[in-house]
Amino acid sequence: MEALRHDDPVRVGAYVALARLDDEPEHTAAEGRFIVRGADGDRTFLARIPRPDTDPTRWAIEAEGARRLSIPGFLPVGEVGGGAAELPWCTAPYVPALPLPAALRAHGGPLPGPVVRALGAALARTLATAHAQGVTHAGLSPAAVLLTADGPRLGCFGAVRAAAPDGEQRSGLPGLDSGSLAPEQAAGGRPRPPGDVYALGAVLAYAATGHTVPERDELPDFLREPVTACLSRDPARRPQAQQLFPQPEPAAHAATVLDTATPSPIPLPASVVVALARQSAQVLAAELPVPASRTRH
Repeated sequence: MEALRHDDPVRVGAYVALARLDDEPEHTAAEGRFIVRGADGDRTFLARIPRPDTDPTRWAIEAEGARRLSIPGFLPVGEVGGGAAELPWCTAPYVPALPLPAALRAHGGPLPGPVVRALGAALARTLATAHAQGVTHAGLSPAAVLLTADGPRLGCFGAVRAAAPDGEQRSGLPGLDSGSLAPEQAAGGRPRPPGDVYALGAVLAYAATGHTVPERDELPDFLREPVTACLSRDPARRPQAQQLFPQPEPAAHAATVLDTATPSPIPLPASVVVALARQSAQVLAAELPVPASRTRH
């Protein structure tokens, strides 16, 4: 949770902005994320708006697409708004959450091996569920992963699709983490599940080493094979999400497991738990600012 900047919106739709969720220049999310509160002062949400250097129409299409999904582990979208007079926006129920870069900052470095392993299993399970339903996330990066007490959530849905239409170069575009962007997507290819798997490898590399493109020897032993496979430049050589960190359920029940999977907590370092508790206390103590007319357009 970070203080609002001078150029941040005071309001997002009908909600009053209290703070930014994060402030990580090196791992900027594909969207602005704000902790907001209703005018009644009782309800708190996580609100998201497109970056000023991205196409708001394409972003709004992805936000509406996310609203129609119900995939465990995806950050839910409860309301989508905006129009001719303001940027599009969407909301999700607020729970204390740290973007993965902020979690590493709170911990003072890469996360412990057991935490990374549990994170990998949870994210792979989420992606496998999505892919089984014909959905490609197309926005996975360190900043898109929100750690909560109830398990990780994936935001930034459709960031690759929102950045540029298929057929146009996406490499270097604002809001896209170059280390997490599959080569075929950077070249303008249609986002498909293998691109999510590539991004998952980059995210786990980041969680374990602090950057998305590590040398193989930097990775802990349990990550070397899966991350190397995920980061293959050839999409056909990447594993499928359900093949990563397999669960012990019998294969005969695999489809049922994917359909009924629900997010579950992962072990978090004490430093991250403390940071989540601090954010929760700050939000509870936050008071609505004096009404102002400044709104982002």
